[in-house]
Amino acid sequence: MKMFADRGVPTRETPFEIAESSDVVITMLPSSSHVFDVYTGKNGLLHGGNFLRPWLLIDSSTIDPQTSRKLSAIVSNCTLKGKKDDQRSPVMLDAPVSGGVGGLEEAYLEAKQLLLSMGKNTIYCGGTGNGSAAKICNNLAMAVSMLGVSEALALGQSLGITASTLTRVFNSSSARCWSSDTYNPVPGVMDCVPSSRNYEGGFASKLMAKDLSLAAASAKEVDLKCPLTFQAQEIYLELCKEGHEAKDFSSVFRHYYGGSDE
Repeated sequence: MKMFADRGVPTRETPFEIAESSDVVITMLPSSSHVFDVYTGKNGLLHGGNFLRPWLLIDSSTIDPQTSRKLSAIVSNCTLKGKKDDQRSPVMLDAPVSGGVGGLEEAYLEAKQLLLSMGKNTIYCGGTGNGSAAKICNNLAMAVSMLGVSEALALGQSLGITASTLTRVFNSSSARCWSSDTYNPVPGVMDCVPSSRNYEGGFASKLMAKDLSLAAASAKEVDLKCPLTFQAQEIYLELCKEGHEAKDFSSVFRHYYGGSDE
């Protein structure tokens, strides 16, 4: 905070103080409980009771859709401070960092340019909570893809094929995917990716484990058979228990499958 203040950037001590001086508030926090506390806790964004200064609240956290929907309902029941008769109630959008946005479409369209200043893609996914649901599903697919590529590359090495050769086969055939051609998990196959800097940086395994836990909980809630979800969750939880929680999620190649550097 002091760093920003020293550079002339206005700062506030509490979420409520931020809300009292803002038309739009954007939050990005580690978990559902953190988001709920910042909104409804002591000196939270909604500390002013049923009156709210900002007309738009955007949450870019990766959390469960149920929390997004619950908070959105609370926000929409508030009254805008200084509201005129022709103004609507404040609204909340769930816009995790994958491009998907959920919430009132009219609010999404008004906020679209702001969202595009934060990222290059924005896709309206429907009602409240759908942005959060899209992010959970995206990260589930990303995890399963990384596990599949890592497993196949480790098997290939065991059968005598170098990872770089097998990657070329993948990327010129039907196995090509983001985990093989952009974020390869084998150290030495690609430059400028976490696998080639000892899995430092990138997306931590503990965060992937958290997101897979959200996916598993959602699958249970809707009573959907999702065996890969639960297996991926188990693998990443094991990876974290073994002390690799801060390493990039592609480290599963080395630390779970026992794959070798190129």
